[in-house]
Amino acid sequence: MYSRAETSLIRKEFWTAFGQYMKPVPSATGYRVSWQNYKTGVRDIYFRMKAERDFASIGIEIAHHDEELQQLYFEQFLEFKKLLENELKESWDWKIHDHDEFGNKISRIQKVRFNLNVMDKNDWPEIISFLKPRIIALDAFWANIKPGFEDF
Repeated sequence: MYSRAETSLIRKEFWTAFGQYMKPVPSATGYRVSWQNYKTGVRDIYFRMKAERDFASIGIEIAHHDEELQQLYFEQFLEFKKLLENELKESWDWKIHDHDEFGNKISRIQKVRFNLNVMDKNDWPEIISFLKPRIIALDAFWANIKPGFEDF
């Protein structure tokens, strides 16, 4: 077992290593980007990457507090589903009005890879190999469709 402080430190080390690994990679628009803290530039839409004790995941979270607007955002993403899948070269799980770990109602589009443990440094290369191509693909996808979300 790890103490809370040890767990926090290991996670921080992982995300620092991920950031250093991704630092030389430019965004689709050619600018530098903080990959581990990716900013979509659109309120209530987030690209989330997680590395936990039993899984790693990456996804789009729509966190608008108004359920109808959250659904509208989700439906807008559905309009671009084929474009997203072409960019990612895979399909992801789509869930409308799901709940996050804090009980907030969100909608998400995500890919989860189980049996990876951020606490095991031997898993880090595999976690990074899972996250890297997907966050780059999300960035390329977002560069094309972001204007469709800026008017909400």
